[in-house]
Amino acid sequence: MNVSEQAKHPLEAATMRRVILRLVPFLMLCYFFALLDRVNVGFAALQMNKDLGLTPAMFGFAASLFFVSYFLVEVPSNLALQKVGARRWIARIMITWGLVTMGMALVTGPHSLYVMRFILGAAEAGFFPGAILYLTYWLPSEYRARIMATFTVSIPLATFLGSPLSVSLLELDGLLGLKGWQWLFVLEGLPTVCLGIACLFVLTDRPRDAKWLGDDQRAWLVARLDEEAAKRKPIGHISLWQLARNKYFLTMALVCSGASATGSVLSVWQPQMIKSFGLTNLQTGFVNSIPYGFATILMVLWGRHSDRQGERRWHTAIPLLLAAFGLAYLNLTGGIATAVLAVTFALVGAYSFKGPFWALSAGWLSPGTLAAGLAGINAISNLIGGGLMVNIVGLVKDATGSFPLGMLPVAALDAAAAISVILISRAHAREARTAALPA
Repeated sequence: MNVSEQAKHPLEAATMRRVILRLVPFLMLCYFFALLDRVNVGFAALQMNKDLGLTPAMFGFAASLFFVSYFLVEVPSNLALQKVGARRWIARIMITWGLVTMGMALVTGPHSLYVMRFILGAAEAGFFPGAILYLTYWLPSEYRARIMATFTVSIPLATFLGSPLSVSLLELDGLLGLKGWQWLFVLEGLPTVCLGIACLFVLTDRPRDAKWLGDDQRAWLVARLDEEAAKRKPIGHISLWQLARNKYFLTMALVCSGASATGSVLSVWQPQMIKSFGLTNLQTGFVNSIPYGFATILMVLWGRHSDRQGERRWHTAIPLLLAAFGLAYLNLTGGIATAVLAVTFALVGAYSFKGPFWALSAGWLSPGTLAAGLAGINAISNLIGGGLMVNIVGLVKDATGSFPLGMLPVAALDAAAAISVILISRAHAREARTAALPA
C-alpha cells in the first residue's frame, strides 16, 4: 500500500500492518523449516545413498513416498484445522514432523527409509494449505497475492540458505559416532519442534479473537472479511464429492501440479545433478543455492505486481511457461553455467507462480469449500508433481544416465498447466458475464 492509500485509509493501513507483522514473519519461519525438513533428503543423499546402498530408482521411490502419504492425509488435516482451530492444529503438525525428521537419523536401509519418508509426509500434511487457509481468515482479497508470495518465499529461501547449511552439516561426519547425514536430520528437525510449541503462544485462531488488535481494528477487519465472504464464488458450498468433480477445482489442481512438479523434482535431484559436474559436496551446496536466490527475490516482486494490476490469470500462466522453457533448455546445455541458468529459469517460474495462483484459487472458493478446496488442490498437485514426477526422473536416470531427459515430462506438464489456467479463466469470465445479464 502506498503513502496516499495510507493517508486515505488510516484504520485499514494500521490494522493490516499489525496483522501482517504479527503473523506473516512467524509463519514464514515455520514454513522455512517445513521445506528444509522436506528437501534435506536431497543433500543427505550425497552421503546416505552410498551408506544405505541406494540406487537412483530406490532413492527416487523413497523421496516420492512423502508425497503419497501427504496426498492421503492433507484434506482430512485441513478439515481438522477448521474444526479444532489453527493454533493447536498447526502446533501439532510441526511438533510431529520435527520429531519424525529427527527420527530419519535412525534409518538403516532402503525399507526403513521408505517407512520414515511415508510417515514424514503424513506428519507434515496439512501445514501449507492450513497456513494458506489461515491467512485467508486474516487477509482481504486485495492483499493476498503479495502476502502469499511473501509467505511462500520460504520455499526457495529454504533451499537458498539450506543448501550451504545442509552440506556444512554433512561435514560433522564421524562426530559422536554419527554420520554427517544423521546430524543433518537431527539438527534440522529440532528447531521445528520448538517452533511448534511457540505456535501455541503466537497464533490466534480468528480476527474476532485477536486481543492484540484494537476494538476498532478488529471490527473493521471482521466486517471487511464478512463482506467478501458473502460474494458469489465460481465454486459454491458443495459436498466433497461434488468438489472432486468440479471443473474449476480439477483444472486448478492440474495447474498447480506443474509448478509443484518443477519445485519437487529439482529439490530432490538438483544437488546430485550439480555434483555430477565434478563438484565437491560443499561446492554443490553453494552452487545449488544460486537459482533459489533469484527465485526468492523475483517471486515477491511478481506477487506485488499481480496485486497492483489486479490480474491473476496471466500472472499465473507466464511463470509456468518460463518453468517449461527452463526445464526443456536444460537438455541443450553442456556445462554447469548454462545448466544453472536453465534451472534458474525453471525455479523463478515455479515460485513466481505461487502468489497469484493461490490468490486466484482462494478467490474462487466459497467459505464452505475453502478448507477442503485448498487442501485438495495442494494434495493432488503434490501427488502428481512429487509422487509421480520425482519417480519418473529416477527411472529415466537409471535407464539413460541423464537427469535432463527426465525433466522433459515436467516441462510438458508446465506447458499444459499454463494453457489450462488461461482457458479456465476465460470460461469463468464468460459465465460471469452471462450470469450478469438480465433474465
